[in-house]
Amino acid sequence: MLYEDPPAACWPIVYSPDYNITFVGLEKLHPFDAGKWGKVINFLKEEKLIADDLIVQAREATDEDLLVVHTRRYLNKLKWSFVVATITEIPPVAFLPNFVVQRKVLKPLRTQTGGTIMAGKLAVDRGWAINVGGGFHHCSSDKGGGFCVYADITLAIKFLFERVQGVSKATIIDLDAHQGNGHERDFMDDHRVYIMDVYNRYIYPGDGFAKRAIKRKVELEWGTEDTEYLQKVHTHVEGALNELKPDIIVYNAGTDILDGDPLGGLAVSPQGIVKRDEVVFKAARRRRIPILMVTSGGYQKRTARIIADSILNLHSLGLIDKELAASGAGNPKFLDVNMVSQRCRVKHPRCVFWREKSPQIFFPEFCNTGLLSSVGPSLCYSRSRRQLEGWSRSQACGLGLASLQKTRSRSAEQIGPWNFSKDEFEP
Repeated sequence: MLYEDPPAACWPIVYSPDYNITFVGLEKLHPFDAGKWGKVINFLKEEKLIADDLIVQAREATDEDLLVVHTRRYLNKLKWSFVVATITEIPPVAFLPNFVVQRKVLKPLRTQTGGTIMAGKLAVDRGWAINVGGGFHHCSSDKGGGFCVYADITLAIKFLFERVQGVSKATIIDLDAHQGNGHERDFMDDHRVYIMDVYNRYIYPGDGFAKRAIKRKVELEWGTEDTEYLQKVHTHVEGALNELKPDIIVYNAGTDILDGDPLGGLAVSPQGIVKRDEVVFKAARRRRIPILMVTSGGYQKRTARIIADSILNLHSLGLIDKELAASGAGNPKFLDVNMVSQRCRVKHPRCVFWREKSPQIFFPEFCNTGLLSSVGPSLCYSRSRRQLEGWSRSQACGLGLASLQKTRSRSAEQIGPWNFSKDEFEP
């Protein structure tokens, strides 16, 4: 159910009003702004970037969904209010009837978890996706903590591994101020998942066992500021993606690195956070790797505005784009070149598809022949079907596409059973 295709006109931005936690002021007893997700959406609406009918509505993760990662024993523990109070660090929750806790505390968190799982599939289909919530990186399969009740990052990756053809490697880039010990414990011995974690070495959780799972560990000092922080992020993001090219990037974009955050202990400016997100998205988009962003921690009222400003900046730079994302929707295996933005045409004027105006190309099957030619500036164009299944039109155009003329020069034996005319290829 979580993998149902949303309308093609929607942005791959996932949200639900059910994300926000409000109950007789109890949410104010934790420094986390339990309504920040709705504020982010409101800021984006004010800037005319999105509207309610253009957002993908998150759905609540069911027990069946959660059991892909979580143990039944752990889920049963959540039926005890004092357990939830301990995990969320809101002591009065222990005295509430559990049916109230389920509805007012856990349902919003399950909905955000469902949103992360949905956004993972959207990212693969459309090149990028943002869950305005999620990023519960302290929760593992059998233990929660630090306001993290469900392991949404682990769930999103395991859903993709099990249910989406061609996704077999993932990289987690965790830039929250805290160590992401939850997903680290879950993927401790899983070589399909590469974890990069940049965090304040002196704060919660200090999980030495979980650190063994980190492939690229960057431990920061108290009060680290923009220049040093951004230099390290840039260096290590590039290094991580050069070391292993994944099929999906999960970017945990916590804003608790902000100067003055009561729990993060770092001193990065709002402009530094915007630039950080830009660095990560540029690295992903330049390599044509789908990227899923979750918003994770951030314990100041102004973080909602900063998240919205960052999304607006990504859009202004063309790193996220509704037109390009929507062009990859529907049946992502078909490439409708005429629907790709003008930007790609300018970037790759030698692309034969623009001259031939081919309306439909069965891209993964065509790539499986190994006959794609290098019209664009870089990358290898002979990709397997498993690698290219689900690629969006915009990503395909970004590759420079293929030369029809050059393909026609190949022998029928080389091409195999593919029949083609001037305008289309079909298996």
